[in-house]
Amino acid sequence: MKLILYTTLGCHLCEQAALIIAKVQAQHLPELQIEAIDIADHDDLVEQYGIRIPVVLSEQGRNDLGWPFDEAGLINYLSDAP
Repeated sequence: MKLILYTTLGCHLCEQAALIIAKVQAQHLPELQIEAIDIADHDDLVEQYGIRIPVVLSEQGRNDLGWPFDEAGLINYLSDAP
């Protein structure tokens, strides 16, 4: 399973989200692959996520999960993935 983290440099909330994702990966989903994408490199992503980051999106293309989220919320989001 792959998870995309939409982030940007200097975003302290993004750093918190990355820690939550890493903890979920280590404790519950070791097979989880994480790809961080800096939205600053893509005008369309800045427009879509600029005021919402951090945002995660599962590879299944379902709805994204925006901040704030905790471990339980992330696990629930991932377990609902098709």
